[in-house]
Amino acid sequence: MSADMEILLLQDVNGIGKKNDLLVVGDGFALNFLLPQRKALVATPTVRKRYADQIRKRAEEKERERQIRMNAAAALAGKTLQFTKKVTKTGKLYAAVSEDHIADALKEQHGLEIPSESVILAEPIKATGNFTAKVKLGDSEQSISIVVKAE
Repeated sequence: MSADMEILLLQDVNGIGKKNDLLVVGDGFALNFLLPQRKALVATPTVRKRYADQIRKRAEEKERERQIRMNAAAALAGKTLQFTKKVTKTGKLYAAVSEDHIADALKEQHGLEIPSESVILAEPIKATGNFTAKVKLGDSEQSISIVVKAE
């Protein structure tokens, strides 16, 4: 049974959290990685008091980020993207529709700023027809419909 330790991150740590996050992590991870590399401090009462403002600001920022994700997920619900593309004689697209195209189209067609790395396609769209893409926002995933027509 491993014990956990509450820590305060002193810098962004990929996949763990951002600077000034208060987190509970495994003892081993804290003692062997975060603390020796000065990426975190043990969240003692003294540390909490000294960093109270930063901790509070970061908690507010996290809540804003969560609200933005929830609003974006609600805004995406039931959305359809339309693409009109040049096709070959056999009906294949000259250029596939990728995650980047979908992110751009979300902005142009619906005014939603979604990073392309949040868009998940099973594979690039290379033909006309109806398709589905997923958009991952935080912990939630929203499906969007994509309609590709021949130019």
